[in-house]
Amino acid sequence: MKTKRIVGLVFVAVIVAAAGYFLYARNQGKVDYTEHAAAGADTTAMTGHEGHDMAKMEEQKPGGPKKILYYRDPMHPAYTSPKPGTAPDCGMDLVPVYEGEEAVTVTVPGLATVTISPERQQLIGVKTEVVTRQTLDKTLRTVGRVDYDERRLAHIHTKTEGWIQHLHVDYTGQLVQKGQPLLTIYSPELVATQEEYLLALRGRQSLTKSRFTDVAAGSQSLVESARRRLQLWDISDEQIAQLEKAGKPQTMMTLYSPIQGFVVEKMAFEGKKVDGSEDLYLIADLSAVWVYADIYEYELPLIKVGQPASVTLSYEPGKIFTGKVVYIYPALDPMTRTAKVRVEFANPGWTLKPQMYANIEIKTGQGEGLVVPDGAVLDSGTRQIVFVDKGGGRFEPREVKVGLHLTGAYEIRAGLQEGERVITSANFLIDSESQLKAAIGQMGMKH
Repeated sequence: MKTKRIVGLVFVAVIVAAAGYFLYARNQGKVDYTEHAAAGADTTAMTGHEGHDMAKMEEQKPGGPKKILYYRDPMHPAYTSPKPGTAPDCGMDLVPVYEGEEAVTVTVPGLATVTISPERQQLIGVKTEVVTRQTLDKTLRTVGRVDYDERRLAHIHTKTEGWIQHLHVDYTGQLVQKGQPLLTIYSPELVATQEEYLLALRGRQSLTKSRFTDVAAGSQSLVESARRRLQLWDISDEQIAQLEKAGKPQTMMTLYSPIQGFVVEKMAFEGKKVDGSEDLYLIADLSAVWVYADIYEYELPLIKVGQPASVTLSYEPGKIFTGKVVYIYPALDPMTRTAKVRVEFANPGWTLKPQMYANIEIKTGQGEGLVVPDGAVLDSGTRQIVFVDKGGGRFEPREVKVGLHLTGAYEIRAGLQEGERVITSANFLIDSESQLKAAIGQMGMKH
């Protein structure tokens, strides 16, 4: 019996010591009941008289008196009392509910409007910014590959059989001017056609004064037919004029460059027989080039033909080439999930060389829209939330629909209006407090 009595006394002493420590720790913490009530987490343990004294102190604050509406159970908000006391279920002290804090406003499922004092806003670092209407300019950055402009390539070949006698341009990469001779060729068929043309000229000259008009017209028709045949073989009017002046066929035909550019490919060599089925030269005009850029499929809706683009080179920083989007390819690469976009650039000085890599920026103007800093949007994966500053320390959660993700900002397509203020920092803390307050409010309704 004596041992049992000693054990009981020790147990009572431990409970008394624990209670005393709890009261001491609570008093040392100096809990701000106003803030806990605003957060929906009034879990303090004060006596009825202490809560009444704290309420009186709150009413006497110089910032303006707050009227106490009633007292409630911190664990079961549905239980209220007009005066301080203890809760019948859990035995905890009732906490005061001030004017303006009695209703839990749930504007978004699972979130409630919260009230935060200016001092606490400064403590947790709350910052706000105004919702503004701006031009929605997004710049896409990617890597491109320089290539020839296919419309500026010249394929040099003959339209008759023959043998190459001499090369005027004899190596790949040579710069040629428009009208510069490339090679000379001997073609028996071409010599025969020249002789036919000269005979037609002589026949027309002798038959022009004929009494028979049909004969004169026929001689003229033969001349025109032979001339067209020469022209179809790429014999220029100047060469035909020289043939008429010389009065005898030229055994060699010279091919000239139709454009200014660089010899990209050379398949001609002296003595080679040609029949018109293969190219002898491939000449590229590099005054303008194409650049192919790879664009991810989720970025394709932003790309439009005619949009401005710029190119920079890693080895020549500071120099910018400007161009525009001219074509968007209709299919995606199944491996990289990208589509090719063709951008055209002027190339003064031939700085952009085919097969060179370059950095591309494409400006995608999308008109105007509402914009908020990207730090204002809380994205849970299923919805996007912002907290709107309603004034007086009240912050209302708002579900929004976002559009473009711009540089450091989001486009807002629904949920906000121009001129409203949104929280841009500390919104994670406010979101947690909002969820807690909404949860406690729902507990009160169920109770």
